Amino acid sequence: MQKIKRRVLFFLVIMLGLFSPALGEDNSLSRLEKIVVAKNRKFFLEQYSLDSVDFVSLPYNSFIEGLSILPVDLQSRSPQDAIQTDYSLRGSSFQDVLILLNGERVNDPQTAHFNSDIPFTRADISRLQVLPAASSSMFGPDAIGGAINFVIRKPDEKKCILELSGGQYGSFSQLLSVSDKIRDLGVRLSVENEESGGFHEDTDYKKFTASAVSSLGLPLGSLDLNIGYQRKDFGAYDFYTPGQGYPSKERTRTYLLDAGLNLDKEGLIIKPNFIWRRHFDKFTLDKTGLRSNFVANHRNDTYTPSIYFQKDFLKLGKAGFGAEYGNERITSTTLGRHTREHKSIFIDDTLALAPQIYIDLSFRLDDYAGFKNVYTGAAALRYEINPANFLHCAVSRNMRVPSFTELYYSDPTTIGNSSLSAEESLNYEIGYEMKRKKLFSGLTLFLRREDDFIDWVRTDPSQPWQAQNIPGADVFGIEAKFEWEINRITSVNSNYTYINKSANKAGYLFKYGENYSRHLWNSELKLKLPFGSQSMGFTYKQKPGRSGWFLLNARANFRLNKDMSLFLSGTNLLNVGYQEIEGIPQPGRWVGSGFKLEW
Repeated sequence: MQKIKRRVLFFLVIMLGLFSPALGEDNSLSRLEKIVVAKNRKFFLEQYSLDSVDFVSLPYNSFIEGLSILPVDLQSRSPQDAIQTDYSLRGSSFQDVLILLNGERVNDPQTAHFNSDIPFTRADISRLQVLPAASSSMFGPDAIGGAINFVIRKPDEKKCILELSGGQYGSFSQLLSVSDKIRDLGVRLSVENEESGGFHEDTDYKKFTASAVSSLGLPLGSLDLNIGYQRKDFGAYDFYTPGQGYPSKERTRTYLLDAGLNLDKEGLIIKPNFIWRRHFDKFTLDKTGLRSNFVANHRNDTYTPSIYFQKDFLKLGKAGFGAEYGNERITSTTLGRHTREHKSIFIDDTLALAPQIYIDLSFRLDDYAGFKNVYTGAAALRYEINPANFLHCAVSRNMRVPSFTELYYSDPTTIGNSSLSAEESLNYEIGYEMKRKKLFSGLTLFLRREDDFIDWVRTDPSQPWQAQNIPGADVFGIEAKFEWEINRITSVNSNYTYINKSANKAGYLFKYGENYSRHLWNSELKLKLPFGSQSMGFTYKQKPGRSGWFLLNARANFRLNKDMSLFLSGTNLLNVGYQEIEGIPQPGRWVGSGFKLEW
């Protein structure tokens, strides 16, 4: 703890030295570089994003796979991130990443293993955003490491998309999306089907997604209604029993309704919203029944109404106020029947202290039934040295309440703990960004203190695993990014993250161990040629106590005419053997191709 305090003090001294020369200058909002995060809230801390033009023009197998070129540690239990993928940000556990849909919380309350069950197709998603911890604290619990925001594309044109593809291991997929806009009403209907025989025993899968997206223009804004359904049936070889060789089977169903108004009345933004998410899960540990007859069935529902107001005041800046209510319910053969509620209020503000200095503030109170009230929030400063160089610093407080699985799960080898308390963290960061015409680079140093973080542990190999609060962990890290548009057809994007995490293990043995990436580097070379787009991507990961691995991926899109294109994709082209989670195999080389019609 003393070590992290010294680092924080060192950073604060640097910040004061950098900011003090400009504290006496006049207020101005004219030079603030605004970045839209969600809910019309502005935040100027660095974020990472990928627009649909990137993951639609190139043959990514899913929009989740598009995150692979951003500084997100994707921990997949399935090929090509198609079925079940965990997320880790800045050395966090998979439970400590907040998932947003259009800026609204959609985390699964049973377990974050289902956070990638987002029932929309590639044709529905317009943007992926990765928000660091300080940027994400305004959105509430679960953002210990940060948040990932999936933005739905509005149906604002008449368009049809038909896509067919296939590849190794008996994989094939079909996508059909039809959209139209008549006067003020836009509607898009999409269906997507994916299947594979699997690269390994019990890694086969079937996935079906259907969605309806609509937007109605109103005199003061719009009314948006998004509905999605997704079904997954898949072999879950050792998904939750790494290294034990269980031929498991899992089936999930996801229903989601997202309805919201976006109104602007004389500069006052009003955004009421409602999300309902229902998730079914049936897990069979041994589908042969030879070693175990364990079968678990779960159903959970989440209801989240919220409202947000925002107005730009001359002296107070762009100020917002919101309130949120959440109701989470689960009925399960292994977790029982439980219901919990939470109530939240939050405020945020962005204003200029001087022509070159801007501040962003957020504060939130969350009242979860069964847990003490938790106050979270963030304060960030951005100093514009000149139009091409920026410095920022931030401090934030985040929290997470335990999942239903951590609280109530029970089987012969794993036991939940209903006495768990909420995780809490303090985050500090300082960063520098530089822009030079077609070159952009940035460097961020961050520190995080985690208190009462939750993990599955035991003190003796003969004992069952049990969820426990661990006294604390210190995380120190570096993030670097580099973007260079070499010429009008060639560009390079690269991200690197280094993590050093030290935890008070308190004599425990950990079920999953240190499953974060100490070194995570990804880079992509993109070519935009007259006949299509091509890319080559590199990823290197190294986890504590394990050897690293290097993956090479390539994608190419060839446009035959204005309506038709052919595409090729290859992942792990060097056929490297690796395991994101020890004991769970990952596929080797996987090559596929297909064609796409747009009219």
